[in-house]
Amino acid sequence: MHLAFIVPPFTSHVRALEALACALLNRGHRVSWLQQADVAALLQDHRIGFQALGAASHPAGSLEGLVARAANPGGPLGLRRVIGDVADSTDMLCREAPAWLEQLGVEAIVADQMEAAGGILAAGMGLPFVSVACALPVNRDPRVPLPVMPWGYAVDARGVQLNAGSTRVYDWMMGRHEAVIQRHAARFGLTGRRTLADCVSPLAQISQTTPGFDFARTAPAPRLHHVGPLRGPAAQEAPLALPLDADRPFVFASLGTLQGGRHALFERIARACRAEGLQLLIAHCDRLNEAQAAALLRAGATAVTGFAPQRAALARADVVVTHAGLNTVMDALEAGTPQLALPIAFDQPGVAARIAHAGTGLKLLPPLAGVKALRGALRRLLDEPHFAERSRALGREIALAGGVEHAADLTEAALLPHRPYLRPAPAAKNHAVAAPV
Repeated sequence: MHLAFIVPPFTSHVRALEALACALLNRGHRVSWLQQADVAALLQDHRIGFQALGAASHPAGSLEGLVARAANPGGPLGLRRVIGDVADSTDMLCREAPAWLEQLGVEAIVADQMEAAGGILAAGMGLPFVSVACALPVNRDPRVPLPVMPWGYAVDARGVQLNAGSTRVYDWMMGRHEAVIQRHAARFGLTGRRTLADCVSPLAQISQTTPGFDFARTAPAPRLHHVGPLRGPAAQEAPLALPLDADRPFVFASLGTLQGGRHALFERIARACRAEGLQLLIAHCDRLNEAQAAALLRAGATAVTGFAPQRAALARADVVVTHAGLNTVMDALEAGTPQLALPIAFDQPGVAARIAHAGTGLKLLPPLAGVKALRGALRRLLDEPHFAERSRALGREIALAGGVEHAADLTEAALLPHRPYLRPAPAAKNHAVAAPV
């Protein structure tokens, strides 16, 4: 098959979906990636064909500003700008991608659930598609709070009402994005599409979570598959080249590619680790400068780096301090490492709620995560064995979930029976349709 990947332009999403793309490339399929020009630099596998879109609306160099707004939206006006960025990206893809999908001869689409354009384009152009939940699944359930909500599973009628009310508020806030979805759905003659949840695949939805980590659903979707983290082979990743004292616990701290610039929060983590006699590696994802990194070393960090070999660091760590990004948390669970979650934005509050529910770690709100609170949480995670036991149990579940190869199996099983007749090149639009391959 010739597959098009439609994915948000953020590093964490690109990394997970690229792992699936590589698995499909290894099986002989062809992959084209359609996004704004700056995303080309994020892709690491040269076999992926990249098609830049949005030259006028999303020119080269504009991604940096989009990432900066997402990393620190600030108050209501800043959040409104971030929602506008999401809407503008969906609008650009829906306007410009159809011509390229036809010209490239794409037969099917792999769409990140967080980009509605993937589902709209596929349904509108008659292409089969699968949806991938790189973040928490957007599939809605009356007892499961939306991914952005910080509370747990609804066990009674009051919880169901809370979920329903918060969903109405969320949908109101996302009104600009909803308008874009509805406009382009109508242009393709599609009905019933208003939210991200309305744009998921009817064939297969693939999630990086596992059943033991996510909240149980009232009526589990038969096409929602939990496969665990989408990663390449661990053997391909670099080892952790950091000399450590075997007699002292080791903490790995990462706030992800968007939130890694929060120097003050890292400093409190470093001071807490120093006070508890813990070794600490901080990975700030190139969001801090040299002076800030040096200040963290003075505050108590053992080492500070832009990027660390995350899976190797987590395999060695006794605790991970994380923003509760799903990629980091699933990697931590794979390694059986307890988590201290400091959720900041997006689906991170929902991931932190699941950490607490699964018993694999603790959560603190960043504004309340002072040195004393951080010390207490770190000490509990190190001294109370049930956190590590639950993390290892979910790590065993992840080992059996199949990961990226299972995701590739599901993708092929969903798409191959539905692959359409190949579309002719634009110059041959009036000729007979080619026979199926």
